[in-house]
Amino acid sequence: MDRQQILDLYEWAGGVCFRHPGKGRVATTHVETIRPAGGGLQDVRACAECVLEMERLRAGAAARRGVPYLPGQLGRHESSE
Repeated sequence: MDRQQILDLYEWAGGVCFRHPGKGRVATTHVETIRPAGGGLQDVRACAECVLEMERLRAGAAARRGVPYLPGQLGRHESSE
C-alpha cells in the first residue's frame, strides 16, 4: 500500500498530535485511550506523519514475527501484536 492508501484507512479530525503538540491543532486520528494517574480518560491522537511511522514499525514487527501485516489497525488491540 502507498502512503495515502494507509492514511485513508483512518478517520481524521482536528486535534493535537501526542508526539508533536507544538504543531497545535492539525488533522489527527485517534490511536489510543489512556487512563492517566490523575483519573479520567484521555484520547491520544496522532498526525499523518506519526501514523505512517507507527505503521512502518508495525509492518517491521509483523515481518520479524512472520505474521501478516494488516495496516489500519492502530488503536485496536490485536491478539497477534
